[in-house]
Amino acid sequence: MWRTEESGFAAAAIDACLRPFAGRHAPPWGMWLPMVTPMRGTALDLPAAARLAERYVRAGVDGLIILGTTGEGGLLSPLERLALAATVLEAVNGAVPVMAGVGGVDTRAVCEQVRELDHLDLAGYLVPPPYYLRPSDAGITWHFAEVLKATQRPLMLYNVPKRTGCAMSLSLTQSLLAHPRIVAVKECDAVNLREIAGRQSFPVFCGEDARMLDHLLAGGAGAVPASAHIRPDLFVRLLHLAETGRRLAAGALFSQLEPLVSLMFAEPNPAPVKAALAMEGWIAPDVRLPLEPASKVLWQRLESAMALLPVSVAEDGCEASAS
Repeated sequence: MWRTEESGFAAAAIDACLRPFAGRHAPPWGMWLPMVTPMRGTALDLPAAARLAERYVRAGVDGLIILGTTGEGGLLSPLERLALAATVLEAVNGAVPVMAGVGGVDTRAVCEQVRELDHLDLAGYLVPPPYYLRPSDAGITWHFAEVLKATQRPLMLYNVPKRTGCAMSLSLTQSLLAHPRIVAVKECDAVNLREIAGRQSFPVFCGEDARMLDHLLAGGAGAVPASAHIRPDLFVRLLHLAETGRRLAAGALFSQLEPLVSLMFAEPNPAPVKAALAMEGWIAPDVRLPLEPASKVLWQRLESAMALLPVSVAEDGCEASAS
């Protein structure tokens, strides 16, 4: 549950976001941020979540994804999930679309997550196949069909075998995307990303931060990088350089980002992201058990990597001063 003194803040945010769904959304594209869930101790820090959401809107991200794996969505209660979603929606005030992650072992429980959130003005849901069970393609297809029955909003598929234990083939993904409300896939399988490169027949978002540049240069629909929490302006600039075919400038910028990108996954996500944000004063570094905060050694490495980032990026992609 959120902190007692924030209960009024949460209630106001929920009330403001109880708007009827206004119709179909266009397929997503661009730089989407899988937002962390700020906490202080074991309680949600909703004002910090609102400040973060506003920051990423100002930085120019194309959308936010909340309650995903980076957002510790599986560790939050239904009331916490609702409060966090309402808070972020209120903060962005329609400036960017917001998707919510829903997932779990039991399809019925996933559908219940959807129903609990579906009265909010979300752009859709990021949905992986069931965790742990390793179902067949027919079972995965049934899972998504059931989730579709629980909402009229779009779904983005989430293929993340390292977390679910279940790999979705490209042929299965393509068949699922034939449904008019399955609009894209967040792809985290390195083999699939390599095979997709240069011949995307459906919107694919890169979920592996280290492969983001190659994916964007190959014409991918976008990326969902956890590392973009830090200096989101640089990641937005990277997308623009890639989209406009400025490969050398994009490569030069990504080489400056790579040390930080690698550290974002040196310890279990989202602990490194939260540590880096805490260094900047945005949030506390707290995560919910069984996750643990980033180690002191990683804090030092993150501090060094962040100090090496360019102050700003000029139009040609080269480092520029803040002035």
